[in-house]
Amino acid sequence: MSVFSSIRIQGAPTLEHVDLDVLDAYRFADGGGFPASYREFVRSLGWGRLFGLWLVYPPVLDGYADGWQARSRILTERLQEAYHDGLAEEFDWMIEPDGDWSLVDSLRVFAISENGDVLLWDTAVRDEHGEFPVYRSQRMNSLWLLGPSLDAASPILRAEALSGEFDFDFEPLAAQRLS
Repeated sequence: MSVFSSIRIQGAPTLEHVDLDVLDAYRFADGGGFPASYREFVRSLGWGRLFGLWLVYPPVLDGYADGWQARSRILTERLQEAYHDGLAEEFDWMIEPDGDWSLVDSLRVFAISENGDVLLWDTAVRDEHGEFPVYRSQRMNSLWLLGPSLDAASPILRAEALSGEFDFDFEPLAAQRLS
């Protein structure tokens, strides 16, 4: 049983715009696909807001917004630009407490919070299960290792979520077509 089976969903998952072919066929530079925990998350929950805060980008069909293909690429470019500038300026605090400068080029954004934090995979390292370690960067100014996989990081994200009790852990969001 995975940690995602305990996620309380508000209504039905939004899956109609999720591109399951890309979810299964996409390959990273190491030749491996998406980590199993991410694939399970996307298949189970689709598109929405996790723990009242996090937007995990699924691969989407052509013509839809908020997909892995564009959002991850754009946010990763911004993150790497910010960290390369930080390295040039010797802002070593940007990689604290758990990172180092050698990670920057292998980090890939796969989620963003509504307050500007991002979740990242270190795509240069896979464990024996094919999972990437998950980091959080607060406003692209720190690197916190949350765990060896998305399912391992989820309890930490839940604990750090906005205070208060919620009836649901995951709020499906409507698929948005690009104009």
